[in-house]
Amino acid sequence: MKYAFVIGSSVFVVPNGVISYADVTGSREIIRVKTIYHDTNPASFFSVDVDIDDLHGNSIKLVNNRAEENPNLQVLTSRNRVQVLNPDGTTIINIQQMDDNSAMALEHNIVAELEVNAPVAVIRLFGDFKAGNLQISAENEKLFINDNGYATSALAGENELLFTVNGVML
Repeated sequence: MKYAFVIGSSVFVVPNGVISYADVTGSREIIRVKTIYHDTNPASFFSVDVDIDDLHGNSIKLVNNRAEENPNLQVLTSRNRVQVLNPDGTTIINIQQMDDNSAMALEHNIVAELEVNAPVAVIRLFGDFKAGNLQISAENEKLFINDNGYATSALAGENELLFTVNGVML
């Protein structure tokens, strides 16, 4: 099963629902899609595991959408979205499973990649957070990993989505 991650104005199609971080000491998963929402199944919901830090270095761990270590976080969930907010209400990370109509209304290069690869789910990611020594900022138009910016990319790969100091790898 393929998954598409829409981050900024780029899409990355990978064979699993995992985003990892890697540096010279090793790698770790930072996001894992556990379950996806199906509009034909009212009992289904979108669920993720998350292992990141906020911009101040505080650990944020979610297991099946539930905060493990930091009780001061606000975790908001709906059938197709998980948001983690700072106590002041600002977004740390927002992970949303897009519906088909919204996904097909994205930029042409993204839609073309989705049509070719037919992922089981399209996951949109926003936020400002850290993974190891990387600062990741995902907004509507761009993805920044430290000082490297990515915009209007459409990439498909046979490996997991990996954030490194050298950039995005598939």
